[in-house]
Amino acid sequence: MNNYFRSEIPTSDAAEWPVGYKMPEILAYGATELSQEIHAKRISCTEVMEAYLKHIDNINPSVNAIVSIRPTEELLEEARQYDLELTRGKSRGWLHGIPLAIKDLSATSGIKTTLGSPLFKNNVPQKDSFMVSRIREKGAIIIGKTNTPEFGLGSQTFNNVFGISRNAYDNKLTAGGSSGGAAAALALHMLPVADGSDMMGSLRNPAAYHNIYGLRPSFGRIPSGPAPEFFCHQLGTEGPMARNIDDLQRLLHTQSGHEPRSPLTLTDDPSKLLGGLSSNQKGTRIGWLKDWGGELPMEEGVIEVCEEALKTFGDIGCIVENSPPPMAMSQIWESWTKLRQWAISGNLATFYKDEKKRSLLKPEAQWEIREGLSLTAHEIHEASVTRSLWYTTLFECFENYDFLALPSAQCFPFLATTPWPSEISGKVMDTYHRWMQVVVPGSLSGCPILNIPAGFNPQGLPMGIQVIAPHRSELSLLKLAKAYEEAAPDWKKRKPKILEKKDNN
Repeated sequence: MNNYFRSEIPTSDAAEWPVGYKMPEILAYGATELSQEIHAKRISCTEVMEAYLKHIDNINPSVNAIVSIRPTEELLEEARQYDLELTRGKSRGWLHGIPLAIKDLSATSGIKTTLGSPLFKNNVPQKDSFMVSRIREKGAIIIGKTNTPEFGLGSQTFNNVFGISRNAYDNKLTAGGSSGGAAAALALHMLPVADGSDMMGSLRNPAAYHNIYGLRPSFGRIPSGPAPEFFCHQLGTEGPMARNIDDLQRLLHTQSGHEPRSPLTLTDDPSKLLGGLSSNQKGTRIGWLKDWGGELPMEEGVIEVCEEALKTFGDIGCIVENSPPPMAMSQIWESWTKLRQWAISGNLATFYKDEKKRSLLKPEAQWEIREGLSLTAHEIHEASVTRSLWYTTLFECFENYDFLALPSAQCFPFLATTPWPSEISGKVMDTYHRWMQVVVPGSLSGCPILNIPAGFNPQGLPMGIQVIAPHRSELSLLKLAKAYEEAAPDWKKRKPKILEKKDNN
């Protein structure tokens, strides 16, 4: 294995969970329900903020999910102002007064945006990203950021600025990534809903590791930026995460819509994303790609958990069939890695060429940049041609199936002190991201993909199924997920142990 680009994780022990802790009742609400309670004036914005901040103080030290938290009195004063607005009949939107933390890759005006990198540890943007601006406009109070790996590289959330984020179900284990802080915070009810981003499974992997939903939308659905480059690099996208489908739909709608300053964003009317979710899924055809015809090694139990969950799709009338791989994984992987290396080197090569700054880049980032700098224009073109062939092939698959499905990860959550798995089922992982190869076909397609919770293995570790839909078919995907959510077994409601109801007497 090529250990020459393997990071060392900052060493720190996880804080113990608080003993006898009982979650405040306000935090049981999802974002939609909380919005209704606030607007009906049954709960004040101040009460909500106080409850969330107290909960974060108690729980966050055990997982390190939320970082760069704003001063308490500043946040409470903002909440009081939002209450005053409601008494005057003014609501900013459905998120009015609701506390949210933004993934630390998205610019937040007046709040540190470090990208998980020592190079940006003191960076305070003057403007919000397009996505953050939309969330603020709907009334959210931004309380801080959620932790992410350096520049979002890797499905394991650790960095040399804030350290390791840990799993809500077992804080000795990884939160996944790169939206690991967001997923852990959401699963532990430190946030009612969360944003994330996904280049290589970063909305799907952490969601799978936390029994929640994470939606990577169609490319262009959510505007990216402001950024120095808009046209070439089209692999990553921002998206919503939630504990239920209704909240996921609302946040997706808030994030979506054309932005003239981001010219490749879709011009579809985002209000159509708020269509009704009740549906009859009888006859819906799902192609199960499993382990891609044996090309993808899977940890024992991953396939079994996913196939048990597939029975729920059968219960709601879907026809689930084993599907042969539409294209060789080796072709998809080669196209992906070249386009990814090109994108990363384009963004980070300036730092790499400065020897002092290079030393502040983690080894995996340096490797990506070196590989990207060695690519020729012809190689990049050929990678894009393969990507186009893959999209065409996938389009043909959707003539036979309404959706395609795969596991959301190839292994269950592993030790948080492990940078990345060195092997899966005896097969050596030759790069820091090979262990998440299962997400690449979806990412490369630009189609919408949803992580749906699949359940738990006998050791109590969560797993998810990623469902891929045709381009711009988010509403159909949400309808399928809503039907699944309503039919799913009781494990869907399983919370992290620290949140289970306790009698403190």
